Amino acid sequence: MRDVAYSMNVSLDGYVVGPDGDFAWGAPDPDVFRFWIDEIRQVGVHLMGRRLYETMLYWEDAEQEGALADAELEWAALWNPLPKVVFSTTLPTVRGRARLASGGVAEEIERLRDEPGEGEIAIGGATLAAQAAEAGLIDEYRTMVYPVLVGGGIPYFPRSERRVDLELVETRRFGSGVVHLRHRVVRD
Repeated sequence: MRDVAYSMNVSLDGYVVGPDGDFAWGAPDPDVFRFWIDEIRQVGVHLMGRRLYETMLYWEDAEQEGALADAELEWAALWNPLPKVVFSTTLPTVRGRARLASGGVAEEIERLRDEPGEGEIAIGGATLAAQAAEAGLIDEYRTMVYPVLVGGGIPYFPRSERRVDLELVETRRFGSGVVHLRHRVVRD
């Protein structure tokens, strides 16, 4: 069965986006960007909400828009062919290798877990991940913690009353002060 991993940049005070909608503080340095490239190689399908989908549309046309660095070309070559499932009630269509979800997040994850396929199921987007977390479907939480306090916004972790025990399985510190933490959900 394929694992579900929730992975995003997060401020030290726990937000993926600040109160003003800004996430420029999470722009990766070259070492962090290289880490994300290596991470995406493990993904078989990526689930995302509308806002993340719209943000990531940049990569669909990035090669035609201008000169990209080698690492950006490598990312685009991995990201663009990756199957994506977009959860939205407002988008009429999606582009590239994306498709609109036909059900809720729990139904989509269960269907994807039942299908043959390689690579993990990645979730991007705090709102969508909160739904998967509430259903107990996330196997790993991966945070790229940036040394910044943004004071509010969209939290990385869902605000629920359900306890989830985690086991730290990996830590990596980058020269920029960013710290990657990988936690596995402890299941009884």
